[in-house]
Amino acid sequence: MLQALLVSTVLSWVVILLLVVALLALARQVGVLHMRVAPAGALTTSAGPSVGSTAAAVPATTIDGQQTTVGGHLHGVPLRLLMFVSPSCPLCKGLIPMAKSFARDERVQLIFVGDDDVAAQREMIASQGLAGYQFINGPEVGQFYEVAKLPYAVLMDEHGTILSKGLVNSREHLESLVIAHEMGIRSVQDYIGKLKAVVN
Repeated sequence: MLQALLVSTVLSWVVILLLVVALLALARQVGVLHMRVAPAGALTTSAGPSVGSTAAAVPATTIDGQQTTVGGHLHGVPLRLLMFVSPSCPLCKGLIPMAKSFARDERVQLIFVGDDDVAAQREMIASQGLAGYQFINGPEVGQFYEVAKLPYAVLMDEHGTILSKGLVNSREHLESLVIAHEMGIRSVQDYIGKLKAVVN
């Protein structure tokens, strides 16, 4: 009886030690995987005005029927973020609060752009608390930037120069637009591509 108890105790300790070794090996592999996974960034598309070009002032109409322009020179506004959204886009509704928080933290002027039924847009504006933001509603701006999928964002400076752009669906993607601008690159993907080319 005593011998059986001793054998079971020894086996238990062997199993525990093996589990500890397996756990350390797994932790190491997770660390390696984490290092290899590229940071997420807004997915830049080739459509529309390119990064680095100056966007023309596009005539547009706000949700309230006021005439305005999007793009071009805007004195006193260092950074502008155009957020293309739609009431029928679930990702857009989830991203809007993040975009508002991001714009506040980064001191970026946030302008929402859509092309949908006015009543549906007004309902989204009310539910998302967008009454204090400029909301453009019409096809002109989306056609100029050749926006095919949503949510989409364009970051530009006060001169109307496009600093970065792309499909976004998280706060991290929004931040990547500013990071790309600060690093002087077209997009995070371009930067990662260059790093991979150097490594290979």
